[in-house]
Amino acid sequence: MFGLDTANTIFLLLCLLAAVAFEFINGFHDTANAVATVIYTHSLKPTMAVIWSGIWNFIGVNVGGIAVAIGIINLLPTEVIVDQNLSHNIAMVLSLILTAIIWNLSTWYFGIPCSSSHTLIGSIFGVGLAFMLLPGSHAIALNWTKVIEVGLSLLISPVFGFGIALLFMLLLRKIIKNKDIFKEPQGKKPPPLYIRSILVLTCTSVSYAHGSNDGQKGVGLIMLILIAFAPAFFALDRHKHPTDLRMDVKKIEWTLKKMDTTALREPERKDYRVVQANISSIVKGLQGVVSFDKMDKMENFKIRKSIILIGKKVDGILKNADSKSKAYLTPVDMSILKSNVKKIKTHTEYAPRWVILLVSLSLGFGTMIGWKRIVVTIGEKIGKTHLTYAQGASAEIIAASTIGVSTAFGLPVSTTHVLSSGVAGAMVAGEGRQNLQMNTIKNILAAWLFTLPVTIVLSGGLFLLFRLVL
Repeated sequence: MFGLDTANTIFLLLCLLAAVAFEFINGFHDTANAVATVIYTHSLKPTMAVIWSGIWNFIGVNVGGIAVAIGIINLLPTEVIVDQNLSHNIAMVLSLILTAIIWNLSTWYFGIPCSSSHTLIGSIFGVGLAFMLLPGSHAIALNWTKVIEVGLSLLISPVFGFGIALLFMLLLRKIIKNKDIFKEPQGKKPPPLYIRSILVLTCTSVSYAHGSNDGQKGVGLIMLILIAFAPAFFALDRHKHPTDLRMDVKKIEWTLKKMDTTALREPERKDYRVVQANISSIVKGLQGVVSFDKMDKMENFKIRKSIILIGKKVDGILKNADSKSKAYLTPVDMSILKSNVKKIKTHTEYAPRWVILLVSLSLGFGTMIGWKRIVVTIGEKIGKTHLTYAQGASAEIIAASTIGVSTAFGLPVSTTHVLSSGVAGAMVAGEGRQNLQMNTIKNILAAWLFTLPVTIVLSGGLFLLFRLVL
């Protein structure tokens, strides 16, 4: 399978199975947040709610793009994935997946809403940092720009969710005259049709947004596994033609030659030289190549690394060059340069359709199983009073909007923490801080604070151990 011997094929299948298990756990761990409001307001029966949510998670994964997945892959130093020792790649994959599964299952067992995003990203950070500690790897670094972006996204989004949900609830109280929406459910009786429709719509929105964001993390995880095990098949998109890549990098070269490099500062001149060297490497490597299938597997890796470096360094040149330097490229040339950089990135920033389908099915079925523990926490243990229709709708509107914007920018965000903080904000808007069950809030905050350090240490330790053993 993919040119691997029997033993490594078995390892690959086990790793893929573990990745599917992670996404399945993600379904009943995180998506429970989306159905909590419709269940506790009796807008939908529990069975119908989780099936409906599972369907929209499936749709979200399939139509939400892969920007977040690519962001997950790009968190690791390229050298970690390009390691020629397959045993080392297996060590990386196992440490990532085992850490994510252990922490997710532990928090689910205790009914603590915890972010699968935090868990996976902490695991990736841990592997990257541990790799930097290995002999001869001190000059290698994580993609700190992406790390900071992701870190800020994970830290700010719950605060944003709490504050905006609180303000949104206060605004609703000002502008809505019909007070039915601010009432608690009466026994098991469903709400009025218009309120029920709003709550089902918000549940649908959160489920779709969760699929389009969290589902992509599973896609990114599986792509890491495939690239590590079978670089000849997955380092580059084999459905594209080498001639197109060769022409696109030549166009980048021609456009950059119009730039007066004497006007650039030394850091940009250095980046310029790196770009030109990698363009030459790609052009030479693709000379006479009619299919990526015919290339040596390490040549695939070299071209992948060159594409990543070209994209990164060109962005740096254009971003950091002063206005005088930029003037040496006309707006038309700038547009051509950016367009061609975007084109060459499509050779590495992709995911096969079967990977997306596999993740969407895992997430969708996971949503339908094991949801109850987290639903009870969201519905009963955040606020002291019963969730009202308006509180449920407000929390979900803010959560869906926040996740949707994050997905558009290719940033992973925690559905769990955005929604639970939104519920807390909506509760505070009703009765003030005294309406919160502080023990639950403390548990959620503790999980939020400790997930990254725990998963970083655990995955880093497992990575070093597995490399030693394997």
